[in-house]
Amino acid sequence: MSVSEDKISEVTRRAQENANLIWNVANSLFGAYKPHEYGLVILPMCVIKRFHDCLETKKKGSDKTRHQEVLEAYAKYADFEPMAADFEPMAADFLKEAAGYQFYNTSEYTFDLLAADAENIADHFMEFLNGFSDNVKDILSRMGFYGQVERMKEAKLLYQIVLDFNAKNMDMSRYSSVDMGYIFENLVQRFSESYDEDAGAHFTSRDIIYLMCDLLVTNYEFDADEDGLHCTVYDMTMGTSQMLTCMEERLHQLDEKANVTTFGQEINPFTMGIAEADTIIHGGDPDNMKFGDTLSDDQFSGYKFDFCISNPPFGIDWKREAPVVEKEYKKGKAGRFAPGLPSKSDGQMLFMLNGISKLKEGTGRMAIIQNGSSLFAGDAASGQSEIRRYIIENDWLDAIVQLPADSFYNTNITTFIWIIDKSKSMRTPGVIQLIDASECYEMRRKSIGSKRVDLTGKCKDLIVKAYGDYSSGTYEDVLKNGRKIRCVSKVIDSVNLGYQKLIIESPLRNKDGSVLLENGSKVPDASLRDTENIPLYEEIDKYFEREILPFHKDSWVDKTKTKIGYEIPFTQLFYEFAGFESSADIAKRIEAGEKDLMEMLSGLFQESEDIG
Repeated sequence: MSVSEDKISEVTRRAQENANLIWNVANSLFGAYKPHEYGLVILPMCVIKRFHDCLETKKKGSDKTRHQEVLEAYAKYADFEPMAADFEPMAADFLKEAAGYQFYNTSEYTFDLLAADAENIADHFMEFLNGFSDNVKDILSRMGFYGQVERMKEAKLLYQIVLDFNAKNMDMSRYSSVDMGYIFENLVQRFSESYDEDAGAHFTSRDIIYLMCDLLVTNYEFDADEDGLHCTVYDMTMGTSQMLTCMEERLHQLDEKANVTTFGQEINPFTMGIAEADTIIHGGDPDNMKFGDTLSDDQFSGYKFDFCISNPPFGIDWKREAPVVEKEYKKGKAGRFAPGLPSKSDGQMLFMLNGISKLKEGTGRMAIIQNGSSLFAGDAASGQSEIRRYIIENDWLDAIVQLPADSFYNTNITTFIWIIDKSKSMRTPGVIQLIDASECYEMRRKSIGSKRVDLTGKCKDLIVKAYGDYSSGTYEDVLKNGRKIRCVSKVIDSVNLGYQKLIIESPLRNKDGSVLLENGSKVPDASLRDTENIPLYEEIDKYFEREILPFHKDSWVDKTKTKIGYEIPFTQLFYEFAGFESSADIAKRIEAGEKDLMEMLSGLFQESEDIG
């Protein structure tokens, strides 16, 4: 089911080459711009040239460019005296229809015409930009490009940049939307790295995205009719929207007629602009891409989606969003965060709750990346534990996959994909699958930032097979280079992840050693208070009588203080005891080490004699 390794490699190679070509424009910016500022010009110009070149193509069966058809339609409707106040948006629809895209340009200028008149480049270029439809102008404004135009004018760079992007090898109409997504991704990474910024904050590598997509569609019951399957996909931290693009691509591989609608929210204005541009180019609705902080400014209140796919930030505090988040928490079930609030130092589980609130009841499914703290951080009854309890007791936690270390551009810590499924209780009730895929990877020949490994085709297939089987077992395969890969699956009862935290009290004593009583009851000695975590399925009284009372005969459990907790001890569950080395093997190893040492010393002494 997974996307072929050869296809991913080929698309990645082309993207690298094309991104190199585009980034070479930086040579013209040198001096007037610092290296970390190159992307402020190159990325928006890449968007503009992509729009321009798409409009310079012809519709099937037409001898005119799309731009020419727009100009004809514009001339026709410009002379029309509208009777209704809403004619302007109607005219915009006519112009989009003429263009065959969700955007258009009513300016007479093309890059060829701009390049033919260096003297008037500033005025003509602004006229060209102002001819774009409002959605494109919004993108350029969000990316702060109009300010860069003024800066290039002052530095007398504007004409050269137009010439650079008008070169014959810079025709961007030849790229597919998938290729363009990879190119944007590569350019954003270069910009981020030169800016000393987190590239991983903007996008996740495609190998991980494709794995997430495959996990989401495995064993999923699609809503389909004679027109194909229908589904909606949401990314609450979409970056440049590549997760949405990949998920749409994956669904169309399953069904060419698939009707897929994507929605996303992003807080970074620059990457938001790229996401909107990418959406417009491949025919999506840019109005489904919303700007703002997902935690404190939810742009999709009341929406429900079939799929959610996301890589939210982790290890980032949510103090800025706290007033709004805490206010919504107080709404209870009417808000997104009713189960609990995590520590203010890490808001990743708030994103998980947001995603769950956006899933369709009974059918919605989410793949979301988290770090290890979401598995175990927080004591019983803490915000983190209560969030885990909420997910597990509702029987929505389908599976967790541990990814190999060094899988991401910006971190080498251990990360996990959580699969949340609101239809799980009908398929695999009361159990949870944990998959350790930490040894399922192929080493990269050259690292990119912190990313040193890839989840190539066989790796993804192995993980997806383990998930599809949904049973305990070990899955192994061998890569072309002879390296063995493996992943281990464990299916456990979800009740085993819960525990009861007991407060064990011991009595104060009189001077003579007798138990101090007050109104006939033992008085607890706070200095001797202890805690005990016991499995959720254990009866407290039986456990206490068996495990504690024989050793502390006057103690008791204060049941009014008992708390329920949930944690997922992933490492503990997959720990494999290697056994002790035999004494004979130890002796052989020591003997071999001594032999090596003596040979090394002998060589050193010989060198000393030769010198003497």
